Parts: sequence; structure tokens; C-alpha cells
Amino acid sequence: MLSRKRYTGQNKGNVENIEEQKINVLKTSLGSLSGRNLQYCTDECLKRYLVARNWNVDKAKKMLEDTLKWRSSYKPEEIRWHEVAVEGETGKVFRANFHDRYGRTVLILRPGLQNTSSIENQIKHLVYLIENAILNLPQGQEQMAWLIDFTGWSLSTNVPIKSARDSANILQNHYPERLAIAFLYNPPRMFEAFWKVVKYFLDQKTFDKVKFVYSNNKDSIELMSTFFDVNNLPTEFGGKATLQYDHEEFSRQMTEDDLKSANVWGSTQVGELDVKPVAQPVN
Repeated sequence: MLSRKRYTGQNKGNVENIEEQKINVLKTSLGSLSGRNLQYCTDECLKRYLVARNWNVDKAKKMLEDTLKWRSSYKPEEIRWHEVAVEGETGKVFRANFHDRYGRTVLILRPGLQNTSSIENQIKHLVYLIENAILNLPQGQEQMAWLIDFTGWSLSTNVPIKSARDSANILQNHYPERLAIAFLYNPPRMFEAFWKVVKYFLDQKTFDKVKFVYSNNKDSIELMSTFFDVNNLPTEFGGKATLQYDHEEFSRQMTEDDLKSANVWGSTQVGELDVKPVAQPVN
């Protein structure tokens, strides 16, 4: 038994050494980086891209370079709350005030509360909240969880296929390994037709993280309890807490977080407020 434990420890050490070597190879292959690209490409970041591409350095490099180009043009770290606040008026997507059992930031999505028609701004709003979720991750945690409530959902409030496809592409290709799990809670039967189309936009890794859960299903209830404390979980998801969304209060929090983000990324302005840039590495 002792020798088996020693072997297991040695094997783990070998795996970690191989992973570290691949991270270093990927880092070298990217060449000289500067500014926000250098800040973005931490060892933790490189590892996420390698994991997403099954530790294939060439594929991870291509994926990461595509992300750097996208971030350079889209500038997700510079989106400010006042630019997307109208999208959040109904609370259709917001960061929860609780974490899951693993300390992950939780995003709550309520597609039945869709209130706008601009696909471009809807995606911008989602990207803003993904960046915000990452900004608020506790030390040592790199992933977030999604809770999707289908109350009020109908074909008339459903997001267009193009929006679903573009959102999936951004999440998979530019935020790899940031999503730990997504719970689709009580999706109606007519959602199945939409899902049959959307699932083809998802790579296998992302597809495996999507869980359909139902309030009248014992296995679903047990699965939710492994990820969430029922005392924190809103009743809409089978818990005991009251789900409240105060747009004014959430806007205040987001404005404060915009200042925090500006400090992290070295931005010089947040709305009407000037801030002193203090660039920091991003996990």
C-alpha cells in the first residue's frame, strides 16, 4: 500500500512537470508580449487554453492568439456598466450575491425577462457580466457557475439563433475553462426544439457542462445540492432563499466594480471618473 501511494505521488508529479513544460513551450511560442496581452497571458491563463485544446500546444496557441486579436478589437475589459445598464433593467442576467460550494461566482440568467432587441448590445451585456464574474472570483478559483431560470420563457422571448451561436462562440473560444457548470432549471418542453439547434454550436467540453435539472426529479435535486447550499439558493432553483434583483443597487455595485476593473487593467477613465492606472496580472 505504501509503495502504491508513492507511485501515485510520483505519477502526479510527472504529470505536473509535463504540464509545466507545455505551459512554458506555449509561452515561448507566443513570442514577446507587452501591455494587456502580457497581463492577460498568465500561467493560469495559458493552462486554461491548453486544457481546452487537450494540451495540444499548437491548437492552444491558435486559440489564444485568436482571443488576443478579439480582445484587442472588442476590448471587453473597457466595457462599462452605463453602456449596458439598459440591458439589465429587468434582471435578465446578473451576478448573484452568493457563491456555489466551490467558491465560484454565480451568474443568474432569466431569458424570460428579455427586454431589448439589439443582439449586439445583448452580447455586450453578457460579455460585461462574464468579465465582472471573473473580476469577483475569490483567490484560487478560476471558474463560474450559471443558473438559468426558464420562468416566463416562451418562443416570443427566446433569443435568436444567431445570438445564441455568437454567445456560445465567445464563451467557448475566448473564455475557455471559465464555465464550470450551467444548470438549465425546469426548461419547458418547447425549449427542446431550440436546444436541438443550439447544442451543435457547443464543443464537447462545453456541452458536458450543461445540465438539465427539474424540480420534481430526485436526481436533479441531489445534483443541485452538491453544488449549492439550499439556504443560499433561491426558491426559483429549488432553494430556500428569496431571489431579489434591485436594479439601482446592482448598478451601484457595478459602478464600483468598474473602478476596480480600471485599476486591474490600467484604464484611465471610468465614465466621468478619472482613476489612476495600476495594472495587475489577471488570473
